[in-house]
Amino acid sequence: MQHFLKTIYILVCTALLFSCKKEDYKNDGGVHDPHVNMSTYDYLRSQKVFDSLVYLIDKAGLKDVVNSDITFFAVTNYGVEAYVDIRQKRAARQTGDENIPFSMDSIPVQELKDSLRMYMIKGKINREQMNRTGQLYDCILGNIPNKKFMINLLRTYPYNDYVSYVDMVNYTLVIGSRDDQAADPDLIPQSEKDNAAVCQTSGIITTTGVVHVLNGYHRLFFNTEVY
Repeated sequence: MQHFLKTIYILVCTALLFSCKKEDYKNDGGVHDPHVNMSTYDYLRSQKVFDSLVYLIDKAGLKDVVNSDITFFAVTNYGVEAYVDIRQKRAARQTGDENIPFSMDSIPVQELKDSLRMYMIKGKINREQMNRTGQLYDCILGNIPNKKFMINLLRTYPYNDYVSYVDMVNYTLVIGSRDDQAADPDLIPQSEKDNAAVCQTSGIITTTGVVHVLNGYHRLFFNTEVY
């Protein structure tokens, strides 16, 4: 984990230094050299920040799927831990037992098989294929009624002293129609609001596909429960 974050920090600094020479350079904390000489699964397994995700992939038997020709939006340990915690709280509320256990092993295998596929899009989709307008995709589960997945570049201005802007890769679960195209987004019921996750690192090119890393605030399976 520490090594992973240190690597990201070095790469961000390198990118920012380059940005001083080219004002419109786009960087979101991604890697300087995007290529890694290993499969997507092996890359995830090599980084401690994905230990929980790899455990769930193995439990679901999805290694070969992860290593197929896909774009994978990877959830960090933080996102998995937050999901397990909220599921434990749900179980406690339902049973009245606040000490009832819930762990990664408590997640049904079929749920894992289906839900992990929400983070997989067929083909290699990198920043070159993205824009700020956004494009809708089906995940590899195929057509899910009333749900699509949008990939777009989200423009932010976090480094005003160094660069004019930063375009972050954004992955959104769209429920029904896009919230950003609604006449009045405030009128959308909470249960129908889109759920967006920004990537902390993007464009890792493995020997089998492309990986974008979701930030630690994203809870596994786009879970938004509050207890």
